[in-house]
Amino acid sequence: MPEPGAKRTFDNTQIWIFDLDNTLYPADCNLFAQVDQKMAAFIADYLGVPLPYARHLQKSYYRKFGTTLAGLMHIHKMEPTRFLEYVHDIDLAAVPEHPELAQAIEALPGRKLIFTAGSRRHAENVAGKLGVLHLFEDIMDIVDTGFVPKEEAAAYDRFLRRHNVAPTDAAMFEDMPHNLLAAHALGMTTVLVHSSYVDHPIQLKIREWTAPPEHIHHMTEDLCSFLSGIAKKSIEQLKLPGGYAANKRRNWPSKA
Repeated sequence: MPEPGAKRTFDNTQIWIFDLDNTLYPADCNLFAQVDQKMAAFIADYLGVPLPYARHLQKSYYRKFGTTLAGLMHIHKMEPTRFLEYVHDIDLAAVPEHPELAQAIEALPGRKLIFTAGSRRHAENVAGKLGVLHLFEDIMDIVDTGFVPKEEAAAYDRFLRRHNVAPTDAAMFEDMPHNLLAAHALGMTTVLVHSSYVDHPIQLKIREWTAPPEHIHHMTEDLCSFLSGIAKKSIEQLKLPGGYAANKRRNWPSKA
């Protein structure tokens, strides 16, 4: 386990773990907006409430329980299968094939895994459209975690056991800062992949950061370039004192 405050690099990383939505694919393709809209529509139909109120419930449950689905299951005792099938039945035309990303992921030494709060089928479809699915050993989805959100340590515990992962050998890439708290505590190297997409208050707060929190070791707006940099440059060239990625212009949040 790294010492508190120790700088974490990729020197010993042999397991590369990626969130899917707005992480593995670029947020600016706006794919998740389709999922977002379908969640509200599902809630409106399931509960028989007006769409604006369904939207309110969707976001309230997301912020309180870690995922909208977790809130629906907890409050309304909803069976999750139909929800997952409905919200992930989306048009993938906006997702481009990304051979440069495939090349960058392939160049990483060791195992590659997807850890998503969505469904396995959704991850397979999106990663397949990107042209990177064949590079991943396996996918851990929300069903595999027992519907426990990634902000809870229990989700990571299940992931580690299922895939026989030593945390200090792993790096976790994720777009939501609170989903990296457990990864950091376990000893993983953490990377926040951030963008202008906003559906949670924390994404607005990122813009106000003058330095990343202790549990965020690296930040980037460009996953492909960041991964390519790991393969092509020394760790010292990539890092600044304090444990986050060096290329400040590319990898630091915009103040706009």
